[in-house]
Amino acid sequence: MDVQGKVALVTGGAHRLGKAISLALARAGARVVVNYHASAEAARQTAAEIEALGAECLLVQADVASEPEVKAMITTALARFGRLDILVNNASVFRAISLTELTPAAWNEVLNVNLTGPFLCAREAGPIMLSHGAGKIINISDLSAFRPWRNFLPHSVAKAGLLALTRGLALELAPTVQVNAIAPGPILPPPHFDEAQIRAKAEQTLLKRWGSPDDIAQTVLFLIHNDYITGQVIVVDGGELML
Repeated sequence: MDVQGKVALVTGGAHRLGKAISLALARAGARVVVNYHASAEAARQTAAEIEALGAECLLVQADVASEPEVKAMITTALARFGRLDILVNNASVFRAISLTELTPAAWNEVLNVNLTGPFLCAREAGPIMLSHGAGKIINISDLSAFRPWRNFLPHSVAKAGLLALTRGLALELAPTVQVNAIAPGPILPPPHFDEAQIRAKAEQTLLKRWGSPDDIAQTVLFLIHNDYITGQVIVVDGGELML
């Protein structure tokens, strides 16, 4: 698929990795719908940067875990652009909690955003893509899908489920829509990481360094451009899973 002139929706597209993906799509010529939940100021800044590139941008506030809000978000995007070609499910909750402190409410909060959210967005976007004969859905997972992290049980389960959702959607939407996932490794340090933790994480990769948000954004563009990959996950981790 040629990105030029297409309409792309990026959930959680206002900051960190989502911002890099939104900007990369804009540079490639897409019209970008930037979804955000609570990061209104970051969303406005991202929109300004997209528009400075000469691209069109629509900001839509929505909780991806809410079916009515997802429906309203897609309706708003269609009202503005008349189509939807690309969906990047990037919105995610990342919160440490031990098993002994993990309540059903805390479990559901993470699963609802990290797994139910991508399902709701894909369920709304998929039929639209089918109706005009092409589409791309890209889900952002991470390495916890393969190797769970201590104190991140709901997150790890959700990200593993996201890979199953990717394969299932690829089956459901074939041959018209290609659905794939990306599993980033060390790209952006969590806010609580100190310098020692950052260095230690780099040493846990074959390449002995952190990647950059652009490494993920370029992988998103690769999956959009390639029309013969579907139901797959691309690991972008500097070789961390090898160790």
